[in-house]
Amino acid sequence: MKSRKGLRVLLDTSFILPSLGVDVGREVLQGLKRLAEAEAEVFYSRFSILESLWVVAKLTRGKVDEAFSVGLRSVVESGRYREVKEDAWVFREALRLYALGHRDMIDNLLYASSLRYGLQLLTLDRELKEFVRRNGLKDTLVLPGEL
Repeated sequence: MKSRKGLRVLLDTSFILPSLGVDVGREVLQGLKRLAEAEAEVFYSRFSILESLWVVAKLTRGKVDEAFSVGLRSVVESGRYREVKEDAWVFREALRLYALGHRDMIDNLLYASSLRYGLQLLTLDRELKEFVRRNGLKDTLVLPGEL
């Protein structure tokens, strides 16, 4: 793996779910391992936490277990992950992306946040990556294999 000191990465929701006890597959776990090896500075958005809650609620029918509680505290309170603070520019940019045709508002918010704060957005979303390329937008997206 290439040395990536100084790497600053915003996690897409898929990369938060393992901390909450949700199995999302090997590609995600390998990406998280590479982040740890690179000693990357890791960021999350509260919108990813919201999206994670939707996933967990669907999987567990709203029943919260200890693994979820510990994982959530780890992400939000441990200091290992830093929270991005979305501002008016991020919200306007997310709406602009929607107008360009990308209908996933959470992804739009994450991508706009990555632009705003100079972060790489670690994602599995090849559709978003193609949307960014097709529209000539700045590519801040990184797939796990690209770390």
